[in-house]
Amino acid sequence: QVQVVESGGGLVQAGGSLRLSCAASGSRFSCSAMGWYRQAPGKKREVVAEITRGGITDDLDSVKGRFTISRDNSKNTIYLQMNSLKPEDTGVYYCHTDIMGRPFWGQGTQVTVSS
Repeated sequence: QVQVVESGGGLVQAGGSLRLSCAASGSRFSCSAMGWYRQAPGKKREVVAEITRGGITDDLDSVKGRFTISRDNSKNTIYLQMNSLKPEDTGVYYCHTDIMGRPFWGQGTQVTVSS
């Protein structure tokens, strides 16, 4: 059974940094594209950053220059280095991946940025 587990969320002051990790386990197959999504209070879930197996990335405009997504294909793990955090970055961050055409989601990790 595939499991997707995020970690690294927490409470941080504006301007601070957090590093999120997401590991997909339980499958012999490698993940294809993986990404981070977030859902702020009262808003729909949105893509924050995505990364292909080849390392091609795409970031939400509002986080460009502040967030960096990376991956370790051997571990089916992705990371999100978040710097210069702003209160508007607050939300639940979810990890997503597709394995053999099937989507998998983590349960999310809370990121709270205080002003």
